[in-house]
Amino acid sequence: MSLFGEEYTADPHPALAELREAGPVHRVTSAAGVPFWMVTRWDEARQVLTDPSLSKRQPVDQLPASLRPALATQMLLRDPPDHTRLRRLVSAAFTPRRTRELTPAIERITDRLLDELGAAPEPDLIAGFAVPLPFEVICELLGVPPRERAPLRAWSDTIIVGGPAPADMVAAMSGMVTYFGDLLARKRADPEDDLLGALLTMADEGDRLSGDELVGMALLLLIAGHETTANLIGNAVHLLCRMPARPDRPTAAVVEEVLRMASPAATSTYRVTTRPLTLGTVTIPAGEQVLVSLLAANRDPERFTDPDTFDPDRGDGGHLAFGHGIHFCLGAPLARLEAGIALDRLFARHPDLEAAVPPEDLRWRSGLLMHGLAALPVRLGRPPA
Repeated sequence: MSLFGEEYTADPHPALAELREAGPVHRVTSAAGVPFWMVTRWDEARQVLTDPSLSKRQPVDQLPASLRPALATQMLLRDPPDHTRLRRLVSAAFTPRRTRELTPAIERITDRLLDELGAAPEPDLIAGFAVPLPFEVICELLGVPPRERAPLRAWSDTIIVGGPAPADMVAAMSGMVTYFGDLLARKRADPEDDLLGALLTMADEGDRLSGDELVGMALLLLIAGHETTANLIGNAVHLLCRMPARPDRPTAAVVEEVLRMASPAATSTYRVTTRPLTLGTVTIPAGEQVLVSLLAANRDPERFTDPDTFDPDRGDGGHLAFGHGIHFCLGAPLARLEAGIALDRLFARHPDLEAAVPPEDLRWRSGLLMHGLAALPVRLGRPPA
């Protein structure tokens, strides 16, 4: 099986298991022809995710000049001390309390989408539930007015999936940069109690986020904030529908086991070696791109007992679905909260829910970084009495 082809996209685990057994790191080439090193074992994955000699900086020179300031300042593409500063400022506004306070909105949006989902005979759970729920929630968090969300959804889809031509990607990024610049200007003039409003006023010893940093942060939160959670919900339903005896009501432990077995992010984002790096018996030269296969590391039998078995009660936690170290996903608590509410309410309303097509007929989204279904037709079954 070739990496990143259709067969791999549908079920990457057999190929990843072969690579993992052969060694902790491998030189591979992406479908786009980009060579990089893929890390497949848990110990080496943790090493890479925490090694300060690996840089997250990525060139933006190929982008139009109008996009570079906002994209170059994104926290995901920065190293300490820049990353430390950005994360400190954002974490001071994106607090556990702010996450908890989203609970009523998540429940309201979930119930509305489930009402709409039940109107179709065999609805697509991805398009009708898994994607719109986290998108609406992140818009609530950021303070995006409901009437302005449709263009953002279209631009975000283009950026994640990739447009028919590079110009489409640039146009989508330009649209989002312009929109968030305008939205932030409006919030400066008329502050609101949302995350963007808090980031505008957040200061640490006089230090504040710049205009470009605010736009870059809004882009990152919107795109990463809903894509990962959408895949988490879709992958969870897919796994649970295939279980002969699934839990009556999915618990937090079920969500964690889904994250381990079917990580919504297939890989980490790129890191670049700034000096030679030895993993196992392989030394990666300086200046090379490295990716961690989260899917492979989370099924490493050296770390997890019987890793291909879905077991919410396993005692060997420590999955890497949200990364590790200083770049650990800032939105992980929100993703867990959304997935828990979504799955609990979905299966409470539709306990007999099942996939409407066999596993081999399902379509998975292509791409290197994400692991999720393009569509999941379901039969909802009879509601409980």
